[in-house]
Amino acid sequence: MSFPIAYPIIWLIILVVTLVVEALTAGLVIIWFSVGALAALVASYFGIGFIYQIIIFIIASSLALLITRPLVKNKIIKTHVKTNADLVLGQKGVVVEAINPIEGKGQVKVGGKVWSAKSVDSSNIEKDEFVTIEKIEGVHLIVK
Repeated sequence: MSFPIAYPIIWLIILVVTLVVEALTAGLVIIWFSVGALAALVASYFGIGFIYQIIIFIIASSLALLITRPLVKNKIIKTHVKTNADLVLGQKGVVVEAINPIEGKGQVKVGGKVWSAKSVDSSNIEKDEFVTIEKIEGVHLIVK
């Protein structure tokens, strides 16, 4: 069987490249194009015209995406690895340097460590007041 312009080679190269890229990424990124390239490779083997091979590639890739993406998205467990910083959320702390949003100053001691802090509502909080850590934004605790 002769193939004009070696279409099977083109689809094989696309298949290999998409599989390699997929293997190098952390999530499902282009695996659907691998399915499409495989379908187009099979079509080229049977002598189907190149335009139809492209259509088969697009349809197979789209179907693979539509069918598998929702299933895989539900199965992938999105884990959040807790850090030591996360342990202070919800904890009580004491203001060791008055929180002043205008000057951009303020520190809170919680769990034996001193953190830069901002108030939730951009209000001033005086030294030695107790606060609750609501969230962390960058290197600042957001307290109330």
